[in-house]
Amino acid sequence: MKKIFVYLIIAGLVLCRGVFAEERTSLVNDQANLYYAENRIEEAFGLLLTIPEENRSPMNWLLLGNILQDKGRLEDADFMYNQALLADSKFYKAAYNLGNIYLEQDKPNMAIEQYKLVMKLQPDFAYAYYNTGCAYLKLGKFKDAKKYFLRALDINTNEADFHYNLAYVYKMLKNDKQAQIYLDYYNKIMLDKI
Repeated sequence: MKKIFVYLIIAGLVLCRGVFAEERTSLVNDQANLYYAENRIEEAFGLLLTIPEENRSPMNWLLLGNILQDKGRLEDADFMYNQALLADSKFYKAAYNLGNIYLEQDKPNMAIEQYKLVMKLQPDFAYAYYNTGCAYLKLGKFKDAKKYFLRALDINTNEADFHYNLAYVYKMLKNDKQAQIYLDYYNKIMLDKI
């Protein structure tokens, strides 16, 4: 009887340890998210690193990637975003940020690949279309850029940069009339912000 009781106590402690570990991870996660939201980046980063890799959520990986990207550690951020996508292949925010890294690293084809994944996962995310247009601009493919800038504007007409870059594309396509129309939209939006 004593042996069974000892085994039950040990089993209970093991179960409690697992529950406490999950609760601790949840509390650390919540605190790290709070620090990140309050722009207490170093504290958030430190807390996120205390979460064992196998317990990190896609959002944990994303925040680690964001912090590393802000620090200019793009290769490390790339790793974190890929880990987020491994944890959840439909986590469009990680794919979007990965695309942004590739665009920043002057790898427009790789960026386009990520942005197209984002468009598939989140079809109404205007910035994926806009950044795809920017990647096509880097490649000198102005007609493709125009297509994606127009799609971004279909979703969000109030973003000044969308109009500005579309004006630039029309200028490069030698369509000065359309370029002026979108430049006027850009100027109106900018004046409204003042």
